[in-house]
Amino acid sequence: MQRIRMGMVGGGEGAFIGAIHRMAAALDGEVELVCGAFSQSPDKAQRSATTLGIPTDRGYPDYITMLDAEAARPDDQRMQFVAIVTPNDTHFPIASAALARGFHVLSDKPATLDFQQARALAQAVRESGLCYGITHTYTGYPMVREARARIKAGELGGIRKVLVDYSQGWLANHGEEITNKQAQWRLDPERAGASCCMGDIGVHAANLAEYVSGQQITALCSDLRATVSGRALDDDGAALLKFDGGARGVLNASQIATGEENNLVIRVYGERGGLEWRQQEPNTLWLRWPDQPHQQLRAGAEYLSAGAQTATRTPMGHPEGYIEAFANIYREFAACVRSHNNQRIPPEEASDLPGIAMALRGMAFIETAVNASLSEQKWHDIPTLEDSH
Repeated sequence: MQRIRMGMVGGGEGAFIGAIHRMAAALDGEVELVCGAFSQSPDKAQRSATTLGIPTDRGYPDYITMLDAEAARPDDQRMQFVAIVTPNDTHFPIASAALARGFHVLSDKPATLDFQQARALAQAVRESGLCYGITHTYTGYPMVREARARIKAGELGGIRKVLVDYSQGWLANHGEEITNKQAQWRLDPERAGASCCMGDIGVHAANLAEYVSGQQITALCSDLRATVSGRALDDDGAALLKFDGGARGVLNASQIATGEENNLVIRVYGERGGLEWRQQEPNTLWLRWPDQPHQQLRAGAEYLSAGAQTATRTPMGHPEGYIEAFANIYREFAACVRSHNNQRIPPEEASDLPGIAMALRGMAFIETAVNASLSEQKWHDIPTLEDSH
C-alpha cells in the first residue's frame, strides 16, 4: 500500500505542534512527509526542511509557492494533502488555497479565525468534494470511543447531565505573553481570534461533550474573563449548556488553574448509570451504577467495542496516549484520501474522522460563548449547520 504524501505549512524550527503532527503521521507508516513551507521566515523554513530531510527543491519559502509548485508536479509525485499547523489567523487562507488547487486538508483547530470564515470554508469543502479533517485529537482515544459506544448502545439510559472540565495552568503568571511564543499569538486577537481560552481548549471540551454524549449543544450562557491584568483575551471561562437530547451540562475551561497540566475530564450521567474519563489517565474508563460496584474498563481488553479496539495498537497494560490518539486521526484521514482517490465511499476506519461539520460547530461554539459572555441575556442559541448555508 503506497503511503499518502503530505505537505506541511508551519511546524518548523521552534514550533511545538508540528513535531506532534509529524510523529502521529508517521506512526502507522501510512503517511509520508514530502514537502513543506515550515516558517514565515524563508531562512528558517529552509533550515527546517533540511533538518527534516526534505529535498532542497521541496522546502518552500511560503505556502502559495508550495501549493503552486506541488500542483505542477506529476500525479504520482505531488503531495496529496496539506497539514496546517499555524496560528489561527492563517488556517482559512491556507485551507482555501489548498482546496482550490485540488489538495485535501487536515487542519489544527479552530478551523478559522471566526464563524463567517468557517461558513465560507464549509462551502468550499462541499464544492470541492475533497477530504477535510480537523485535529480534535481527544476523539481519537480508545476509551473515549468506548464511552461513546456505551452511551450509543443505551447502557446509561437517557442522558441527563454532561460535565466537562479542561484545566491548565500554563498562563497563570503575568508575562507569559511576552516570553512564551505559544502564549504570544494565543493572546493576540489578530492572530487567535475572539478568544484565547475558549478558542484553544474550551472548544475541545465542547467537542468532547458532544462526541461522547451523542447530543449537540443547542444553547449556552457563559462567563469568560481575562484574569491576568492587561490581557485582551480570556484566559478562563465557564458555560452552562443545553443539549438537543434534553441533557443539561456545565463546561469549565481555564488556563490559569495554577499547578494543572492538561487536566481534561468528562463525566456523563444517564437514567441508569454514569461514566468518567480523564485525559491524564487515558487508558481507563469508569462506569458507575447505583445498584452494583463501579466498573473499571481498560484499553486493549477484548470486551471493548470494535471502535475502541480499532483505535488501540498495543496489548492491555501497555500505556497509549496523546501521540497514538493523534495518529488515529491521521490514519482515518489517510483512509478518506484513499477512498476519494479510488472513488469509493470512505471505509469504516474513516467514519470517526473529525470533519468539516465538527469544524463548523467548533467555531459556532466559540463565537456564541464570547457573545454570550458580553451579553446580559441568559441563553444564546448556537447556530446550526442549516443556518450556515
